[in-house]
Amino acid sequence: MKAMLLAAGLGTRMRPLTDRLPKPLIEVQGKPLLHHHLENLARAGFTEVVINHSRLGGMIEDYCGDGAQYGLRIRYSREGDEPLDIGGGILNALNLLGSGPFLVVSADLYTDFDFARLRGRDVDLAHFVLVDNPAFHPVGDFHLDGSRVSLTAGLRLTYGGIGVFSPAFFEGCRERVFPILPLLCQAVAKGQVTGEHFTGTWVNVGTPEQLAELNR
Repeated sequence: MKAMLLAAGLGTRMRPLTDRLPKPLIEVQGKPLLHHHLENLARAGFTEVVINHSRLGGMIEDYCGDGAQYGLRIRYSREGDEPLDIGGGILNALNLLGSGPFLVVSADLYTDFDFARLRGRDVDLAHFVLVDNPAFHPVGDFHLDGSRVSLTAGLRLTYGGIGVFSPAFFEGCRERVFPILPLLCQAVAKGQVTGEHFTGTWVNVGTPEQLAELNR
């Protein structure tokens, strides 16, 4: 199974830090967020990783290289100065991700989630990692009924930016730039998405204040 790290966002809420470097290269505990993810993926047994990037993306390639320092093979999906949003970014990279299910992780997360739990996982359309609703998203996204993700009423949890996707999840997509959430909801409505509730360390590093708190 291959993994994709989503690193193409502009990080506008993290300015002025992101005026000079891509958000995934911002350091937490002395290491860039991307570095933490690559170490964790290698530890989990992944060997092939795709990273997408946009503005200042050359800095990501300079830092990560070909992945040899992590025991990985890294390939890049280059989007230019304007990112394709999450949906468009994954669709644009499908030719690098192969014909089987693949792991997708948002690179601006800091988490101790064990990616080995998802390596080799088979899916209908997708498998989501859901987390407790953060302060910036108190209403949540989905209900978890056993191992099945649904849109029915009940305790809502937030999609945690970690999931396994089948290439079929993007079947019929034609636009170049589009968000992922409408597709997530469509797949859930079809009853073809499983999920799990993760209660460990999970932080969406969105602002300088959140970064400072995390480092403290």
